[in-house]
Order: sequence, then C-alpha cells, then structure tokens
Amino acid sequence: MVKFNKILSTAVPLPIENITTNQIIPAQFLKTSTREGLEKKLFKDWRYHNDGSVNDDFILNKDAYFGKILITGNNFGCGKNHKNAIWAIHDYGFRVVISSSFNNNFKYNSLNNNILPAQISKGFLQTLLKITTSDPKSLILVDFEEQIVTLKDTNQSEKFEIN
Repeated sequence: MVKFNKILSTAVPLPIENITTNQIIPAQFLKTSTREGLEKKLFKDWRYHNDGSVNDDFILNKDAYFGKILITGNNFGCGKNHKNAIWAIHDYGFRVVISSSFNNNFKYNSLNNNILPAQISKGFLQTLLKITTSDPKSLILVDFEEQIVTLKDTNQSEKFEIN
C-alpha cells in the first residue's frame, strides 16, 4: 500500500450520522476473504435501487462529486467492525475519512489499512460538509504529519489527533 504525508483533493460529502459497517458494505458481502470487487459494493443499498438500477440521487453516483476524501456525519463506522468495509472504502479510492467521531475499532483498523480517519470538531465538520456540498470543486488539504485539515478556499483549518 502507498503511504502518504499530504493529500490535496476534492471531497465527497455524506452528511449522514451513525453510518454502520453494514451500511458501508452490506452483510452478504462480509463472507469473502478477498478484496476483489468490494469497491462496487460500497454503500450498495444506497447507491442502487432494489432492482439493481443506479440511484441517481445518491452522492457517489453524481459525477460532480469525487476525490480521495470522504466527509461523513458523526459516529462513522459504528456497529460490528468488518475489515471488508474498510477495504471497500480504500478500494473505491478514498484515503481519508473525515468525521467528528469514529468507532474505535474502525479507526484502528482504518489506520492499519492505509485509510486516515481524521476526527475534527462538529462545528468544523459542518463547515466542510456545507462548503463541499455547495461547491464540489472545493479543495481540502489533509496533512498527516502536521495532523491538520485545511479547507483551501478559505484557509480554515483544524488539528486532529492520531496516536
């Protein structure tokens, strides 16, 4: 896996709180011991309708939103911790997940799988969600060594801690 010190990228805003690992990747895809194809299952129940057609209203299906950063609501990765959820996030292309809180096991396992869980305040999280939702081209700089997230458009920033 490729390590990084800084990432400058657009972001995908997903302002949903209490996202469980079973929502990240549905339970029927947890039995596999390989990573192959898991990126296609990321948020499957939200990305696709029951008949398999694409849900055009879901953020990952909108061409304007892309990047290496996923910004989510509070309490991301809660529930049972499944490595397949982290693999799906990584293999989809995300390298950073920003939230105001994470499940501890999810946070630990993310770091072990080259995903940075950057935990910031609820206030700064709301700012990032608002700006990236209204302007998909907004750039965010995540500096792993300095442990800081910066919204490049406004130069607003906040530190996060990684042990």
